[in-house]
Amino acid sequence: MPIFFNVYWFVACTVSSSCSDAFPLVYRILVLVFVFLIIGIIVWIFVANWHRVELTVKIIGVASDALSKNLGLFVVIPLLTLGLVVYYAPIVVFLVFARLNGKIVPKESKGEYKCVWKQDSWVPAYYTLAILTMLWSLTVMVEAQVYVISGTIAQWYFTKEDAKPRRSIRSSLRNAFGPSSGTVCLSGLLICFVRLVRAAVDSASQENVPGMVNLVLRCCVRALLSAVDFLNKFTINFVAITGEAYCTSARMTYELLKRNLLSAVFVETVSTRLLAGVTFVLSAIYAIVVCAILKAASSIGVYAYIVAALAWALLIIVLGFFVHVLENVIETVYVCYAIDRDRGEVYRTEVHEVYSRLPISRNHRSPIAPIAPVV
Repeated sequence: MPIFFNVYWFVACTVSSSCSDAFPLVYRILVLVFVFLIIGIIVWIFVANWHRVELTVKIIGVASDALSKNLGLFVVIPLLTLGLVVYYAPIVVFLVFARLNGKIVPKESKGEYKCVWKQDSWVPAYYTLAILTMLWSLTVMVEAQVYVISGTIAQWYFTKEDAKPRRSIRSSLRNAFGPSSGTVCLSGLLICFVRLVRAAVDSASQENVPGMVNLVLRCCVRALLSAVDFLNKFTINFVAITGEAYCTSARMTYELLKRNLLSAVFVETVSTRLLAGVTFVLSAIYAIVVCAILKAASSIGVYAYIVAALAWALLIIVLGFFVHVLENVIETVYVCYAIDRDRGEVYRTEVHEVYSRLPISRNHRSPIAPIAPVV
């Protein structure tokens, strides 16, 4: 696509008389060569890291195989989202009617009196409480979805290959909104707090307040928020597998990865970037094809671009949902592999063949600690 657009603008500018007069041929060639150099550097980066890409593709393939054995997740996860929308409906209705609570009072302005509407004093507080409740409910539902995905995939992983887990999704739902509901709510509260603080820090950084102390404080807050995000990354997966409390699961997950010298960075960054890139490329190609078909088969004019943009946005949403589920499956399989390795067992041979090729963490070079049971 970059090569196509680079050649396209060069040819279009050469054909157009106004563009060729305003942009001489020498400068056009320099820009063309410069863009090709940038493309060459990107291609070289891909070639130099092709072994990482191949490993990531194999990891995604293993996760896709696990997901194909639990296709019911594609029904349950949207239903949970629909349940959140239904839960939001009365809150939004109450927010609308809360604005009607007040009275008409006189107000003096430049010696003249006029009637104005004054809301009751509790309305702003109710708005704040309702909005915070909606944000917390959103993060709790996201964590509940991760819990259901992790619990379902873990039951598939730790079941013998010749057997099939029964009612795995139902049991994961029961545990998520039953014994582990407090842990899910606590995880959602932490994520909500991190998002609010990060948004406040980002808005403060845009104001360009001078001072070294302000800069140091922002860096410290961002480092603390990143640490909380990293701590929470695999904790909810571990909770869904073991049923432990949040703090216990966070400590056991860190110790589990440390004992086995496993790094979470590779699984977290490379697979996410690769899936995001695939999603963007497929959506862009789909939008271009839709626009070309509409241009050739209809005469709607400029509306063809609007329809293509809507098709691009719709496919981004659909593929984003699949990528979200697949990323959680990858993380769950990763934690299950770490548990397997820690206990010296092999439940899924195909998973061990792929995940054993992951790079060893550089942060821990000490000998492996004695193996302890985690389940």
